[in-house]
Order: sequence, then C-alpha cells, then structure tokens
Amino acid sequence: MVEQADSRRFPIGAEVQGGQTHLRVWAPRCRRVAVAVDGAGGPGIALRAEENGYFSGPATGLTSGGRYGFRLDDQETLYPDPASRFQPEGPSGPSEVIDPRTFEWTDRDWPGVPRHGQIIYEMHVGTFTAEGTYAAAAARLESLGQLGVTVVELMPLAEFPGRFGWGYDGVDLWAPTHLYGRPDDLRRFVSTAHALGIGVILDVVYNHLGPTDNHLARFSSGYFTNRYQNEWGDAINFDGDDAGPSREFFIENAGYWIEEYHLDGLRLDATQQMFDASDDHVLAAIGRRARAAAKGRATYVVAENESQETRLVRAPGGPSHESGYGLDALWNDDFHHTARVALTGHNEAYYSDYRGTPQELLSAIRWGFLYQGQRYQWQKQRRGTPALDLGADRFVLYLENHDQVANSGVGDRLAAIAAPDTLRAMTALLLLAPGTPMLFQGQEFGSTRPFVFFADHDAELARAVARGRREFLAQFPSLADPDAQERIPDPAALETFTACKLDWAERDRHAQLWALHRDLLRMRREEPAFAAQDLASLFTAVLGPEALLARYRCASGDRLLIVNLGIDLHLEVAPEPLLAPPLGARWQTRWSSEEPRYGGRGTSVVEADDGFHLPGHAAVVLAPAVRA
Repeated sequence: MVEQADSRRFPIGAEVQGGQTHLRVWAPRCRRVAVAVDGAGGPGIALRAEENGYFSGPATGLTSGGRYGFRLDDQETLYPDPASRFQPEGPSGPSEVIDPRTFEWTDRDWPGVPRHGQIIYEMHVGTFTAEGTYAAAAARLESLGQLGVTVVELMPLAEFPGRFGWGYDGVDLWAPTHLYGRPDDLRRFVSTAHALGIGVILDVVYNHLGPTDNHLARFSSGYFTNRYQNEWGDAINFDGDDAGPSREFFIENAGYWIEEYHLDGLRLDATQQMFDASDDHVLAAIGRRARAAAKGRATYVVAENESQETRLVRAPGGPSHESGYGLDALWNDDFHHTARVALTGHNEAYYSDYRGTPQELLSAIRWGFLYQGQRYQWQKQRRGTPALDLGADRFVLYLENHDQVANSGVGDRLAAIAAPDTLRAMTALLLLAPGTPMLFQGQEFGSTRPFVFFADHDAELARAVARGRREFLAQFPSLADPDAQERIPDPAALETFTACKLDWAERDRHAQLWALHRDLLRMRREEPAFAAQDLASLFTAVLGPEALLARYRCASGDRLLIVNLGIDLHLEVAPEPLLAPPLGARWQTRWSSEEPRYGGRGTSVVEADDGFHLPGHAAVVLAPAVRA
C-alpha cells in the first residue's frame, strides 16, 4: 500500500506536500534562516520567522530526492537540517528530501511485537555481513527465522561521522546512515523481516550526541545543558530553559522511527544519563509517543539503565514516588555478570561483586536484578531498586552483547574463552529461563570473529579515543598490563572494523552449536512449561556447589532443568522435594546439552534406582514418564 498524507506529519524537518517541500526548523539563535537548494549560492529561499524561535515555509522547486542546506543569518556556510531524513554525503553534507509515502509496504496485517514471548537478536548492520548493508542483512533474515529469533535489535543507525563505527556517536538523529544504504533499503529490511514473522526494534541514543559534525548548537544552545554531568559530553536539555523544543526533537524522533519505518519499538541507550526533573519524565513521553505512532500495533520499548531503576517499567499513575514510565523491559547486566564469572572463573573490575554461584544464577532468573538496593562494593554505594514483584518478561537476559564482548579487550567471544560443554549448559539456562533471552550476532554459531570498539575519527580525536579506550579497559587488572594494552586494537584502524565482520561460513562449520540454539528455542516455543514465562510456576533449588535446579510447574506436564557446571554429581540422598517426580511417574531425559549431535559425549540415565546422576558441565531437561 502507498500511505497518503497532505499535511505535516512531524513538527520539524522537510516534508513533501504536493509539488513542493515544506520545511520547519527550530533556530532561536538566528535572526534569519534561508534554504539553499542543490547548493545554490545567493541568499536562498527565506523561511518565515515564528514567535517561538521556529522558522518555516515552502521551498518551491525542492522535491523528493532534492538536496538542500540551511543558510543561517546570511553566512556562507550551509548546515544540514537538524531533522534531515537522509545525509547522502555524510553528516556535514547536504540534506536530501525523502518522501516516505512512495514506499510500497506489504505488512498491513503485521501485529507488532508484544512484550511476551520474544527472542531478541542484537545486530550491527556494518559487521553482520561482509557487505555491511541493509540489503545484505535482509538476505540473512531467513536464517534467523529458522533459528527461532522473533525480534532483531539494530544497533544505532543515526548518521555518524567516518567510514565505520558502532553508531553511538550519531549526530543526525533523523537520518539513517548512508553507510548501509538508502532509507528505502532500511524500509525493505523491515518489510522483509515482517514477512518472515520477525519484528525489528532500533537502538536509539538520546543521552548525548557525537563529538564531531554535530551542528545543533548552530541553531540553538537550548538542545544542551550544563546542569548535569554527562559521561560523554554535553547533557541533553530535557528540563531547563527552552526545553520544550529540545524535548520535542527527541520525543518526535521516537515516533518518527516507528511511523515512517514501521519499526516495532526501541531500545533506549544508557537512560541513566537522560536527566529530567520535570513532572513528565521524557522517558515516559518517549514511550507514549512510540506507542501512539504504532497506531494499534504492539510496540516494544526496552531500556538500558546502569543504576537498575525499575521505575522505568512500572505503570504510570498513582503517587509520584510510585508512578512509573510505562516502558516494557530492562537489560539485566546482573545475569550477564554472574554467568560470565561462572563461565570464565574471573571476577575482576565490575565483575568483582559476583561469584557465579548457582544461587546467583537462580536469583537472577527468578527475581531479575541481583542488586535491588543493597550495597554494591565496586561503586561503593547502593545499587538498584526493588524488582521482586516484576514479571520475568520485564528483563532481557544475555550472555553476550556489544559492550560486554568488546570489554574483553580484544573482543573475544565466549565460544573462544569458555569450555564448550560448560557454554552449552549455560546457553540452556539462558534460552529456557523465563526472562526474555537475547543473542548477539554470531553467538548462535560460535563466531570466532572478535567484536571490539571501532570508530573512524580524524587523527587527533582518534588518538584521544584510543587512549581513552585503553584507560577504560585498564580497570581490569589483566588488561592494565603493558603487554595486554598493546594487544587492544586501534579503534580507528580499518582492519579493526573489518576483523569484526561475521564469517557466515562458520554457521556450517559450527553446525552443532547452531543446532543447539535452534532446538532450545524450539523447545522454549513449543513446550507450555517454558513458553509461559510464568514466575509463579517456577521453583528453584541449589543441588550442589555448582549445580542448580529449576522446576517449571505446568498442567500439561512439569519440566526440570538441571544445570551442573561442575564435575559429575551423584545424589544417592536427595532430600529436595523439587526433584520428586509426579505421582506414578519417573523422570526421563527430554533433552541434554551433551547429546553427540551438539558435540557432546552422550548422557547416561539421570534418575536411576540408586539416585540422581547429574552429568558434569552439562544441562538436562527432564520430563515425567509413566512408570512401567
């Protein structure tokens, strides 16, 4: 279908209306704003000044595909539109008029992405394939569907400087980067995903802008504030003087991605750095705007929040100290940290408050955050807020993500540093836990390609970024060693970026690990005990120094998930009621991470006449079988 609209859809930017383009920009710093079409010299087409610092008006002769720039106060330099829909020559080049109504969508009946029942896959478009384009990534979506993925989470796409980067230093927040293709290529990616039953959400960065080629201050200083200390530069102004238009810029941007690209939601980066003391927190406003833009489709909004504030996912309304922001879910670093300690045996730096014990793992899948207000020694302060009443689908669980893989220093994936059998067992815990699991690209087939930090900046900034990266990683004593520091790849080197591109031939070479992920996700999807994500029906116990049990109660048949990260464990005496089989039945192995088809050694009978035999470095799923 072709969408039709005759009036402005968004309060800022360039929009095609009939045979001309209407523009509106907030520029209270300027006395005059004019539009230069296709780089034309001269004064350009003057826009009408509004009373509130906005300038607006039609630009005759500027149509879809045309390029333009803003001339501020008759200066010679042209600046891109702060709400540019595309920057074909990069963030400081001319803006291009994009008419989204010309794209033929085929997803009229797509229902969207609800909070329950999702499997997330984090993707960096530039390294997901050798080509590094939307089109090439779209060609791989069928493989993700076969795996069991239901949602692709795209790392940030907003236009950023340089030839490559993670995307977290975006400067043109309304323009999908030209490095991966044109806007319609992104739309085609989303349309293809929907046809395969896969949703798409976008990682957006509303806590800062990149350090170079950010031209917002040329139009207004009101976008930024010095009232708050931001980790990455100037904080965004959400609650100070002139905050109205600045809030509008970011809130409307959230709706724009949902409306014009049919995205199914957002992942909000580092929300602890989005400072807002107003009565209506900007995070709540962003969530409302995203849902409104979806026009009835289910919309999924997940947040990263280092301080573990559960208010973000609580319902709005009620007393001010209890009212939440209405988002859907939070990333759970606590699960990642304790799982990584269990897998690697190392707990330095920010892993130092974790022991990787069975109780920590069980608490993380049962209660969400491990730190819900207790003292956190690494930060020497209390961390987190209560989450005991929150559902499992409020938490996104993972063993890898872009940050944590890169923070290994050289970008080693878990498949390279953890024992294969132990990693298979932990993968079972991740994919069968009631929380929402997330995989990082290539994790499903044990990619051997690293993923490190890369960013293409000019020479001076590149040196500063490389130095800052080494200083950050030096918090890990093992990475503070001079030899280790020398091994940290240069973020600005082209070879650093290209080394991170996935090798898709590894999917076939590592078919056993891929099959393990596929089978676990199928079991999660098809067996009611796992599909329910019901914490009220989940009961857990520690069985040994490195062994744990999760029992999923279900009317159609209970399931036991036993994970033993240590040596073989024989329970001749088992005074644990969660191990008791249903009346008239005994436990039978339904699935094992040690099956030869996954690269395992095979599994003996778990429940025998002489007790329970729990295989070491393995996970098993037991189902009741009627006694002979």
